[in-house]
Parts: sequence; C-alpha cells; structure tokens
Amino acid sequence: MAKVTLKDIQNAKNTIKDIVKKTDMLESTKLSQMTGANVYYKCENLQKTGSFKVRGACNKIANLTEQEKANGVIASSAGNHAQGVALGAKMSGINATIVMPATAPLAKVTATKGYGAEVVLEGLVYDDAYAKAVEVQKETGATFLHPFNDEYVIAGQGTIGLEIFEQLDYKVDTILCPIGGGGIIAGIAVAAKALNPNVKIVGVQTANIPSMHESMKHGKVTSAFNDTTIADGIAVKTPGDLTFEIIKELVDEVIVVEESEIAQGMLFLMEHQKVVAEGSGAVTTAALLSGKYAPQKDENVVCVISGGNVDVNTVYRVIGTALAKEGRRYSFNTVIQDKPGGLAELTRVISANDGNILSANISRLTTGGVLGKQSAELVLETFNHEHIAKIQKAIKDSGFDIIEM
Repeated sequence: MAKVTLKDIQNAKNTIKDIVKKTDMLESTKLSQMTGANVYYKCENLQKTGSFKVRGACNKIANLTEQEKANGVIASSAGNHAQGVALGAKMSGINATIVMPATAPLAKVTATKGYGAEVVLEGLVYDDAYAKAVEVQKETGATFLHPFNDEYVIAGQGTIGLEIFEQLDYKVDTILCPIGGGGIIAGIAVAAKALNPNVKIVGVQTANIPSMHESMKHGKVTSAFNDTTIADGIAVKTPGDLTFEIIKELVDEVIVVEESEIAQGMLFLMEHQKVVAEGSGAVTTAALLSGKYAPQKDENVVCVISGGNVDVNTVYRVIGTALAKEGRRYSFNTVIQDKPGGLAELTRVISANDGNILSANISRLTTGGVLGKQSAELVLETFNHEHIAKIQKAIKDSGFDIIEM
C-alpha cells in the first residue's frame, strides 16, 4: 500500500502553490474564553471553490499522465471534491464528469456545473454516488479521481498541515479536524506528526455516520450509517483503506457529535466568528461547544473549518434547530377560549414575562375537540432555557395547558 510522506506533501505544496490560496488563520476570542485554551480557526471555507478539496484534486490532476488526461476524468463527491475536480479539470483543459448524491445541496450541484463539469445525481450518500461513478468509468474509460483514498489527494490535503504550523510559528498543541472518508485528516496528520510528533490530532465525525469512529474501534475498515446528516461533506459510510491505515497510526482520537450540536456549531460560527461554515466544517466547533473535546488551559487548539458551501435553505433550518437547542426559540400548543379576548389573555402572560411572539396560528377545534375552544400554536423568541421555564410556569399558573411540539 502506498505511503504518504512529508516529502510528498511538500511536493504537493509546490505543485499547487499557484492554484490554491493560503487560507486565513483566525483566533476565536469567544471560544478561547469559554474553554481556557487558545483556539484558532483554519478557514478552508475561504479556499477557492469554498472547500479544502481543491488542494487534493488539483494535485492529483497535475500528476496524471497525458493519456489519462486525454481520457477525461470522473469523480464521485458529496459536493466539495466535485467542485475541486471541476475547477482543476477546467484549468487543465480536460473533460470532467461528476457523480453526486441526490441529497447534495443545490448550491454545490449548481457550482459544480458552473465550472463546466457534467453532473450525474445518484443515491443518498457518497457511497451510492461512488458505485455509480465506477459504473460510468467502466463505460467511458475516463480516469477515476477518488476524493480521499489516493496518495496524491491525501498529499494535497496535507498542505493544510504545513500552513497551520507556519501560521502559528510551530506552536501547535492540538488540531481538530473533520472526518468523512479520511483524506483531510490523514494528510494533516502526516504533515503535523512529521513536524512535531507530540502534536495531538483529533478527528470529529457526525454520530449519524460514524464510519471512521467505528473503524478505529474495530481495528479495521468498517461501514456505518445511522441516518442522513446536515454534514453532507462527511457523509461517507465506508472510509478508505489507505486513509484508515494512516489514521490508525497517527490520529490520537476520533469523537462523534450529534446533529443538533453541529447546528449549534454553525450558528456559533455565524454569530461569534462571522464565518459561514457548512455542517462538516462546523463539527470541530461542535466538539468544543459540547465539551466532547475539553482542552487544557492555554492549549493551542486549531479547529479546521473544512468548507463553507452550504445551501441557504439549509442555513435557515439549521438556525431554527440551533436556536431551539440553546433555548432561544420555544414552540408550543395550547387551548384558548373561543371568544373575544381569548388570545389576548395568553399574549398578556407571555409579554409580561418578556417573551416575544414570532408567530401564532389559531384554529377552531372541529375534530374531537370541545365547543367554545380554539387551538393556538405559538413560536416564541426567548433568552435561554431558564427563561422558557419561567414562561411555562406563568402560562400554566394562568390556567392554560401546554402541549409541547
């Protein structure tokens, strides 16, 4: 099996230096205060195509033979690798076909087409798209570009590790990195451990698709899928064997975070860092906010934000989920008197306790209900969970029942 080395990553850096950008490293004052550590963000969401994937894709394309380039390229991707391959192919003047899951965000599909690639939609997760891509590759003879299980791709992603150390003057204690198939963390781990064997590398996955976490637990490549995820960029049921061997050797820990925690991470980044991250890019923030990774005081921690290609409709839904999780939005049903002033009494109680009504839907109970009653469904803006409890008590004390939504 091929072995990726620091030299490979340094060569990749030289190969792609005129194509990719050296992304910003931002300090997170808020997270640093919350954790007692020194927390930094490596912002690959600001990379060309909005994701780190362009690094590995362009390094792989640059190392293709002329015959392979002439045959065109095909790739499977949840979206970010797709855009990296499409851009790299366009810059090299070669044809590209990308197979993406049907669940891929519309923004990623549109962007990939915008770079000139032909897009085929197939299945729910990356693995479904991969199977279709293999099928198409056999029919067309195009060169398949794997999104993570390839030494050139891994080396390209490893250039992030080189930049992290350069930007922090080699004062790096821990790097938190998203994991899907394992390409980015494998590359970063090779670079980081070569520069400082004592640096800690922590991978973060979604609990909905914890394939690398399960692989590490069982000591072999293991498939895992519990449900779909808002972190579509790491929605990989089966990690790579090449990436797994590197991760097994060099990654210190793999943790999992829940969907609601990822949503909180996305909201935190928007509110406090003024950064838009997709779900997969926010898992590292989720790991810190949830306490699933608890750094030591003054530990220098780098959170990799792997990408920022998130659909606006997804952002809308994520914000609602995160606000509810934090107690800043509260939804409930109750029953009011079907008479003038019936709703006014309820709203008086809410306003007296500083709740802000975002929406209220009233409907007469016609099926199985009681004459003279109406159903009221309300969504409130609140401060926190303690504020919600205060409002709940006041509503109940005023004679209204609360039916949680």
